[in-house]
Amino acid sequence: MERIELKESEVLEDMQLDGLKIVQDKNLYRFTSDSVLLSKFAKAKNGDNVADFCAGSGIVAFHFYALNRHEKARLQFTLFELQESLLSLAKKTAVYNGFDNFSFACGRLQEIEEKYREKFSLVLCNPPYEKGGFDNETYEKAICRKEITLTLEEIAQSASFALKYGGRIAMLHRADRLAEVCYTLKSVHIEIKKIQFVAGRDGAKPYLVMVEGVKGGKPACDILPTIVNKR
Repeated sequence: MERIELKESEVLEDMQLDGLKIVQDKNLYRFTSDSVLLSKFAKAKNGDNVADFCAGSGIVAFHFYALNRHEKARLQFTLFELQESLLSLAKKTAVYNGFDNFSFACGRLQEIEEKYREKFSLVLCNPPYEKGGFDNETYEKAICRKEITLTLEEIAQSASFALKYGGRIAMLHRADRLAEVCYTLKSVHIEIKKIQFVAGRDGAKPYLVMVEGVKGGKPACDILPTIVNKR
């Protein structure tokens, strides 16, 4: 483990995988179990070049890598995040764990640079998937949960831009917006190939859905058994 300097509000949290840790800030948006579910739902292939959209502090990409690094070779990651304060946490996590296969891009996903066109074989995305205003949240936390600075349509367009032909996207969203997710991805030539719902308890109505789509894929979709996430 490499030595890093933590601010007063920053903490190292156990990822519960191989002794790895992730840096979090108690004053900023902190990841939920939904992110871990997505990292388990996505499937890695040898040599995958992975983009993590709406990366936050990087939990999806880091957990995904931790799950697959011993079985899959040559995995590379680029984390895309609007807020530099969150991305700086991800950078510290990479240094602490000795991950030299991670790079970082700070800025609006709608303005993704030309150098990323058709670069990636896999996009991971835990997006802001609620609609509405700030309520009682700070702006920095609200934009991680709500479509204030980024919409589903813009995510789909950026994913289609960044994915190679045949590349995959694994993302989660509100279960009641599944139809919107499907037709929005299809409009940018990404075909949904796998769907899995997430419920809070046995027999309950699903609150989340995870989908995998393939750029240029043919119509055909597997519906996996609903999983229970007792938060």
